[in-house]
Amino acid sequence: MTAAGIVRGFAGFALSALVMATAVVFLPPVELIPVAWWLEMAASLMMVRGGFKEADRRVVIGLVIGSTLGLPLGLALTTTLPAETSKLIALIVIIVLAATQLAKIRMKFLATRPGLYGTGLVAGIVTGLASVGGMVVALYVLAQDTPARKMRAALVLFLFLGSIASMITFLIFGIMDQMAIQRGLILALPAAFGVFLGQALFTARLEGYYRPFCLSLLILLASSGLVRLTM
Repeated sequence: MTAAGIVRGFAGFALSALVMATAVVFLPPVELIPVAWWLEMAASLMMVRGGFKEADRRVVIGLVIGSTLGLPLGLALTTTLPAETSKLIALIVIIVLAATQLAKIRMKFLATRPGLYGTGLVAGIVTGLASVGGMVVALYVLAQDTPARKMRAALVLFLFLGSIASMITFLIFGIMDQMAIQRGLILALPAAFGVFLGQALFTARLEGYYRPFCLSLLILLASSGLVRLTM
């Protein structure tokens, strides 16, 4: 969890994706998603000040609206699919999204208003399915050639506001139970320590390296998870 927190503090996203990529082999996504919420909230509380200061708030609000609408759809899939199928989908989603960003594939449609809300909707669906909505939002930001610092700020603010809306949905679906709360609170401390270390690493000298590093790590971890599931 500390390692995932370091990546979150450095890149502004990928904490949940790293948790899903490594822990989905042991627990189904429907149990991991509410745990990841506590980790994301702990990280967001530590980083949100910079997000409010540097992020494009209009864009972030649009993404949050779309995500809030898409989240119930993703959770509906996660709670109805067999556990093994849900695990496979979660890992494949991580690999595809990471590979797309690593290849620097730019989709001009994403820079439009329909693209804004559409991205938020897809982010909500994959958050409910695999808790990797931040990666979808990162793909949207990439399409606009946003500087690394502003991209990081937008992701931080999106994850903070999106987490508030997500809690309501989790309670409605009944997946934020006592076990999820206990697991989340226990794991939040090492994750928060990692975020502190990761923030210290985010310097102007290293900004150019953060994206390829995080995406390559995600592909490696998710691929390893797929191998373990199919063995």
